[in-house]
Amino acid sequence: MPPNDASTDAGIDPTASLGTDTALDADPGGEDSEDTLDLRLPAEFLALFAATEEAEGEAVGDGGEGAALPAWSASGVAAGDDLLDHVVDWGPITTAAGVFQLVPVRVELDLPLISRWMNDPAVAAFWELAGPQSVTKEHVRAQLVGDGRSVPCVGKLDGTRMSYWEIYRADLDPVARHYPARPHDTGIHLLIGDVSDRGRGLASTLLRAVADRALERRPACARVIAEPDMRNTPSVAAFLSAGFRFSAEVDLPAKRAALMVRDRALRNLL
Repeated sequence: MPPNDASTDAGIDPTASLGTDTALDADPGGEDSEDTLDLRLPAEFLALFAATEEAEGEAVGDGGEGAALPAWSASGVAAGDDLLDHVVDWGPITTAAGVFQLVPVRVELDLPLISRWMNDPAVAAFWELAGPQSVTKEHVRAQLVGDGRSVPCVGKLDGTRMSYWEIYRADLDPVARHYPARPHDTGIHLLIGDVSDRGRGLASTLLRAVADRALERRPACARVIAEPDMRNTPSVAAFLSAGFRFSAEVDLPAKRAALMVRDRALRNLL
């Protein structure tokens, strides 16, 4: 996961790690919320959670250079297991903006472009991955050699590579320590690459399309989450326009964030 938040419409990634023990989906009116966690977590979740706690030097949500990679194989989930229902097979999505598809990152092809995007000042301020290609390569590599809990992708619109995505299992990520996670929660990070593609509603269109495709292809997943910086009003607005609801405002290690949630049960209403 990116170490900080970056923009959708303003070149900023919609999600970063949570850093609070607040019950994020508490009803602001004081009534009980449907999101209150009251279930027995599966053994898979507990084992991965324990492994994460023991991962020396790992910062919450930090998949960047220098982060220790947890020993996922020791948790009972074999390295290489697909935990996201084969993102590679999610297929093309017809949207109002064109035909969109997520394709897993191929380092030899995609690294120069992704690194260039990361060095855009508007992006670098939040993703903190500016610098030589080796910085971005290490960030992507940490996911590619993992167990499949996070899949870095390039977004292609009508065949043109125009965005960088990370689709991840939020319930198996360190972020799950800081909100009432449910089994199979899916998280999204998004970076719109070129300035010309920002600020015109494209991010909202693609966020809605990808979130709904995740819910379609992952029947066990009840919701898709994201955590933009509260200061990043274009990003928060993009999520709201994409049918996410604002769940809570929370303090994270490096920012104050908005937990955004797109629920399966509400996707036809929002």
